[in-house]
Amino acid sequence: MSKPVLLKKAEFNPRLKTYLNLYGAFTMLVMIITIPFLPIWFIIAPYFINKYFERLECELTTRSLRFKKGFIIQIEKTIPLDKIQDLTFREGPLLKKFGLSVLKVETAGNSGTATADLSLIGIVDAQEFRQMVFDQRDKVTDNSASSDSDSESLAQILSDIRDSIKVIEANISKN
Repeated sequence: MSKPVLLKKAEFNPRLKTYLNLYGAFTMLVMIITIPFLPIWFIIAPYFINKYFERLECELTTRSLRFKKGFIIQIEKTIPLDKIQDLTFREGPLLKKFGLSVLKVETAGNSGTATADLSLIGIVDAQEFRQMVFDQRDKVTDNSASSDSDSESLAQILSDIRDSIKVIEANISKN
């Protein structure tokens, strides 16, 4: 098999850093007991959020979607395109305010759970990236479908050759 070719490397919107910082602060406000730690959050969080942002990667290849994230705990996930069932595009009011959106990737093996296999937040031109993933997925699944029909026709040809060889062997053994 040929090595997968990189089709598109997703870019992430720098506003994602501000969104993550405010989202963390909002979470601390909601939990009430963590409110005294808010000043510490605003001092320390930007460093970790910047490191996290620097390590965000998402690549679409000819065969898969690869995502990498994390600063302290790093996560890398590769999803074969033929396993992708749906890409859900979500854009709430807060996300919209920051010009961000979320792409949720759902795969065939994930149908029984309520969560997505992968959530991509802050991709620049997320709608375009989503369409590229769908287009490439369709190419991959169309190729696998045509290779199935090719293998069926190859099996038929081999079966015909086997039958011809049996006829030849029968004629040779008569002589």
